[in-house]
Amino acid sequence: MKPIIRNVLFPMHERLKHHTTVEQHRELERVQWLAPNEIRKIQREKLGRFLETVARTVPYFRDIPTSPEQFSAIPFTTKAIIRANTDAFKATGAQRLTRFNTGGSSGEPLIFFLGKQRISADVAAKLRATRWWGVDIGDREAVIWGAPVELSKQDRIREFRDWLFQTKLLSAFDMTDETMTAYLDFLREYRPKQVFGYPSSISLLCDVAKRKSIRLDDLGVQVVFCTAERLYDHQRQTIAGAFGAPVANGYGSRDGGFIAHECPEGRLHVTDENILLEIIDGEGNPLPVGEVGEMVVTHLESHEFPFLRYRTGDVGALSDERCPCGRGLRVLNSVEGRTTDFIVTPSRKVLHGLALIYKVRDTTGVEAFRIVQENYDRITLSLVVNGEFTPHCEDNIRMDWNRRLDNEVAVRIEYVERIPPEKSGKFRYVVSKVTA
Repeated sequence: MKPIIRNVLFPMHERLKHHTTVEQHRELERVQWLAPNEIRKIQREKLGRFLETVARTVPYFRDIPTSPEQFSAIPFTTKAIIRANTDAFKATGAQRLTRFNTGGSSGEPLIFFLGKQRISADVAAKLRATRWWGVDIGDREAVIWGAPVELSKQDRIREFRDWLFQTKLLSAFDMTDETMTAYLDFLREYRPKQVFGYPSSISLLCDVAKRKSIRLDDLGVQVVFCTAERLYDHQRQTIAGAFGAPVANGYGSRDGGFIAHECPEGRLHVTDENILLEIIDGEGNPLPVGEVGEMVVTHLESHEFPFLRYRTGDVGALSDERCPCGRGLRVLNSVEGRTTDFIVTPSRKVLHGLALIYKVRDTTGVEAFRIVQENYDRITLSLVVNGEFTPHCEDNIRMDWNRRLDNEVAVRIEYVERIPPEKSGKFRYVVSKVTA
């Protein structure tokens, strides 16, 4: 069945969605083995074509230089810039764009759009990375996730598609002891070849398995993929120990794309074919290889809604090391600044912080926010809003949160002029002062 899924059903599924995933994946598999200078040449040529297309079709970028030699003269873009110019970021004549949203590490909500070429590129990059670990289309996968874009589509069509491609989605939004026990029972029966999701949620599930003496190391899991948050060493150890399998770290986001992924040699490889990654200092100046700074992303397949010199707010450093795996892709030496806390109710129901974040970040008029859990029964939501925010918006947030929190937690909403950063310079959108 697996060859049929990989060679017939998946390509057919992508073509019906007007995606070029199969073709892009084939090219990624080829290019990764080229020498670094050859890959950089391909990237540079692709950058030139990207800039020419964007300058010609995207209103916001009409006046940018189109030569790669002048790339550094193009101003940076930020969430605030995209928020204020959303329509101008759409290419003239762009069709079938898909709406997405993200809160990002700064807690600033962002609504943006992706074209089919961009979506195909990110799916193709993920497929290549999973194949590094011997996992392919059609292998059983358990996904511990929570984004509404996934959860809202659990209708008959989505369920059929997941069944067809042997993927099972487990919600990270409602991780009570009872729910996690059910997840563990499911995993023992399903026996996935790969597990994919938030490291915090997977680690918590492993803690429950250990406490209840439920084995996970005999399921045949080949690899556990962690993404969307910073993967801490203690989480990697907990997860690897529980599943008896390696843990592969991935760095990316809905807005920035599939930026880098860990290979079996333990290095994070940048998706150089699609991603031009810069490291800058606080003044916006480029930093040499090895120095830590803010990561700036240009996604070379985002023609219809460009992410061009996009400041991620995340901190990292590139390496000039050539990975022993033989791939010519650049190595990302470190990634900092991605973390999400849990929310714990008086009855000890544990929710992934994103369960509360998604409602706030997609509410009209919210420019920035921070959630602070002061105690088990008290949460403060600090909001920076503009004139589009109305009392009805606040009512909707309260209604959604009360439902998720089972009406156990008092929610105080305060309106502030700005959200100050932490001492590290990073913004945290969830700060929990309690423990699970």
